Amino acid sequence: MQSLPLLSLAIWIPIAVGILVLFVGSDSNPAPARWVALIGSVLGLIVVIPLITGFDDSTAAMQFVEQSNWIERFHITYHLGIDGISLWLVILTAFTTVIVVLAGWVVITKRVAQYMASFLILSGLMVGVFSSLDGMLFYVFFEATLIPMYLIIGVWGGQNRVYAAFKFFLYTLAGSLLMLVALLYLYGQSHTFDLAAWSKLPLEFVPQILVFIAFFFAFAVKVPMWPVHTWLPDAHVEAPTGGSIVLAAIMLKLGAYGFLRFSLPIVPDASHFLAPVVIILSLIAVVYIGLVALVQTDMKKLVAYSSIAHMGFVTLGFFIFSQIGAEGAIVQMISHGFVSGAMFFCIGVMYDRMHTRSIADYGGVVNTMPKFAAFSMLFAMANCGLPGTSGFVGEFMVILGAVRFNFWIGALAGLTLILGAAYTLWMYKRVIFGAVANANVAKLLDVGKREFFILACLAALVLFMGIYPKPFTNAMHESVANLLSHVAQSKLPLQAQ
Repeated sequence: MQSLPLLSLAIWIPIAVGILVLFVGSDSNPAPARWVALIGSVLGLIVVIPLITGFDDSTAAMQFVEQSNWIERFHITYHLGIDGISLWLVILTAFTTVIVVLAGWVVITKRVAQYMASFLILSGLMVGVFSSLDGMLFYVFFEATLIPMYLIIGVWGGQNRVYAAFKFFLYTLAGSLLMLVALLYLYGQSHTFDLAAWSKLPLEFVPQILVFIAFFFAFAVKVPMWPVHTWLPDAHVEAPTGGSIVLAAIMLKLGAYGFLRFSLPIVPDASHFLAPVVIILSLIAVVYIGLVALVQTDMKKLVAYSSIAHMGFVTLGFFIFSQIGAEGAIVQMISHGFVSGAMFFCIGVMYDRMHTRSIADYGGVVNTMPKFAAFSMLFAMANCGLPGTSGFVGEFMVILGAVRFNFWIGALAGLTLILGAAYTLWMYKRVIFGAVANANVAKLLDVGKREFFILACLAALVLFMGIYPKPFTNAMHESVANLLSHVAQSKLPLQAQ
């Protein structure tokens, strides 16, 4: 299987099928578009399975590498490969695409073909981001992801969808333009866009700081970190259910992944120097945004703020330069993909029936939707970081690494377990428990076979990762160790330090 261009297949099969979907469906007969989209998403998942079975977790080297010339004049290559850091993100992307297609199966009734095509094309582009080993190729995929998501929010979103779509697009594009300047500077210094060559580039301290800042703006907006986080709640609230799932499960990870692939290895001295700033911003996200989540009355907005707090954990884990902290942050990225995706799907299930996301409009849902309530409880517990669920593993590892780094930083980070339990259980109690609140809740029907299948798949992964995280940590261990050892070795000459 290693002889097959698996990464290219994982990128271009969803994109090609997405384009095909545009020509096979119509609003009067949406079934062909739905089935072709499902087949395309399943094929995209099938081609990434050999990445797991054929992955060698004893090496930090890039695997499944593909390379060919693209724009020879500027030394830009079509260069793909994955290591233990990017492996699970590629798998998560392919899996989430199947979930999103199923989630919108009967809910989306207008422009069905365009809706399904947008997600398939977005899936291929995101796999491209996670597997690019050429700086310009990464940038092309990174920026191209904005277009399908902009359309998803702007066309199939809520009442204020145009405002939310513009805000999402402008925030993320503005940050990315600084990254382009940094990429061109690095090309000027090295005459290549190869990431491995950039990581060996002996940059002076001031250029490192400037390059770090440029990367930081691009990736911090995408994560998003406080205070450039304000676009995310608006985007989540207005996006359709599938858009919220992809946004939380994968698109936020593009920024976090950028820190690992660009900031830390290319400008390690600047990363060390500015780490306290990133740690402070991460702690603000964990504590302050957790408090903001407590006062939300809209379920989607509450989970959106919860995502910002959890991603604060991720950036904290990266910048304490600890093996267990960095591995915990990557585990948290994967877990957050499952848990937040599941929570947004649960909110979508209720919204499809009641057409409201306000917590006050619910109450006593367990009486009419017992199966749904059981699944929701599991995902709520995972969002709180309950031991035995995937949400606990990453948070525990990051807190442990943070305590070793500095006790008070670890103590502040640990507050997320309290705040997360407070806002999640408060929402769950108000929505699910108690007597039936009104006639609309009394008429609710429990989950059907399609919804049950989606919830069961997500629940199985949340429990598997929580009970047996070893396959995930084993795959990333060597790659993380290699990255941290590289970051620990200053590239500055002694006289410049």
